[in-house]
Amino acid sequence: MTPSNAAIFQSQSCTPESLRTLAGYLERALDEGESVVLMRIGTHVRSVYVGDPSSALEDLRDEGVVPAEQADEMLALTRIGLNRITADDQQYRFLRSVRYIADRQVVVFTPT
Repeated sequence: MTPSNAAIFQSQSCTPESLRTLAGYLERALDEGESVVLMRIGTHVRSVYVGDPSSALEDLRDEGVVPAEQADEMLALTRIGLNRITADDQQYRFLRSVRYIADRQVVVFTPT
């Protein structure tokens, strides 16, 4: 198994802001036993939801937006399948997958 790009940051003391942001959403998802859903809504921002990705969009809890550049970095530092990252000395393990919700492709981060 090839480590994710985020593995290069595990030995560094500075966690990229994008991974800190993702970690915050993963914490919320863990608390609720749900997943983080990242959806493109335009060219400059991405919507973030927490909930069951097999549900309808209106059943997901809207957690706000992140800048597109930050979302793109989250994707660059993770990969489809099992991921392990360290954000500010806290380790996170999650599955990244892709699916469709409301006819839109979304990225799903599911804590394991």
